[in-house]
Amino acid sequence: MTRFTTGAVTVRVPATSANLGPGFDSLGLALALHDEVTAEVTGDGVVVEVRGEGEGNLPADETHLVARAAFLAFDRIGARPAGLRLSCLNRIPHARGLGSSSAAIVAGISLAAALCPDAGFGLDARLRLAGEIEGHPDNVAPCLLGGFTIAWTDGDGSRAVRLEPAPGVAPVVYVPAGQGLTAHARAALPGRVPHVDAAYNVGRAALLVHAITAAPELLLEATDDRIHQQYRSATMARSAALVAELRHQGVPAAISGAGPSVIAFGDAPGDVDGFEAFKLAVAEGASVI
Repeated sequence: MTRFTTGAVTVRVPATSANLGPGFDSLGLALALHDEVTAEVTGDGVVVEVRGEGEGNLPADETHLVARAAFLAFDRIGARPAGLRLSCLNRIPHARGLGSSSAAIVAGISLAAALCPDAGFGLDARLRLAGEIEGHPDNVAPCLLGGFTIAWTDGDGSRAVRLEPAPGVAPVVYVPAGQGLTAHARAALPGRVPHVDAAYNVGRAALLVHAITAAPELLLEATDDRIHQQYRSATMARSAALVAELRHQGVPAAISGAGPSVIAFGDAPGDVDGFEAFKLAVAEGASVI
């Protein structure tokens, strides 16, 4: 019989940037901007306290995404508590292409695993469940594993490997005030892309793996994309313009995830009109603190 940990546990989960240009739905990077969530098993009901991003707007009950992910993990483990108290300190901007929903999902799953330490709910099982909930593994993989990740799906669900970025990889994230919706960004994508563009992206995605892990001087060429950013540009015109301007200046840049944030590397400028710049180290994955 699975027993719950007595007392509270806290997990720390990083922001993430997915796609990184050509690596659509497959490549991701963990960034040193973290949410922290504390959980404690209680006798009855679900109570959620939120501070920071989403405070006053997010659900305070079992419909909160962290709670939903936690209870799906408890069900997978086979040990559902009667009640749960959650306290969320949110620093990752919401709906900006920095993996806030993946962070919530990974936080909930990690908390369930930490509250049931004898259940043997390991990283592979957590990744598969996180991918099921999110629908694609490109953000949940770096959030869970840290570093630079390559994610894919097979018959058993989501899988991923972690690689170590080269010392010269220095991410800068440009975050606008306005939010974006992943559903809108995905709706802008065509059902098919030209074969020549698909081939172009395969080469650039392969080059990006080498550039991030061994040759950052190739990041400008490696972050170019032809299969998603051009189709989404109308939904985030200012972000697309910033990417174009940075690249014109020789700065590797791409839309972060589904946008509207922009990720750049190397000698990128500070704040630009309409965007706040954050220089962020590459982060470790979800951890109990």
